[in-house]
Amino acid sequence: QVHLAESGGGFVQPGGSLRLSCVVSGAIADNVVWYRRAPGNQREYVAVVTPSGQTMYTDSVKGRFTISRNSAKTTVDLQLTDLTPEDTAIYYCNLHEHWGQGTQVIVSS
Repeated sequence: QVHLAESGGGFVQPGGSLRLSCVVSGAIADNVVWYRRAPGNQREYVAVVTPSGQTMYTDSVKGRFTISRNSAKTTVDLQLTDLTPEDTAIYYCNLHEHWGQGTQVIVSS
């Protein structure tokens, strides 16, 4: 049974950083994607990492966010830096049809 669990969200001031983690269990190695849903908005794609470690990002986070996975492919992290209020959202990790419960990020002064 596939299970995804996010952690690491919190409250941070603009310009700050957070590191989100997604623990993946019960699944073969495949692409893991981070999404986010801001208040009043639809869920949007943020970043993806492949089993080989290739990464891609949506334009709004390029240069600020970094996605990575450990060698055992059991954890996928999303490092968030230079955060702005527009990054406020619930962040979810996804593998195929499986989703975690989300972790909330609030960026505010």
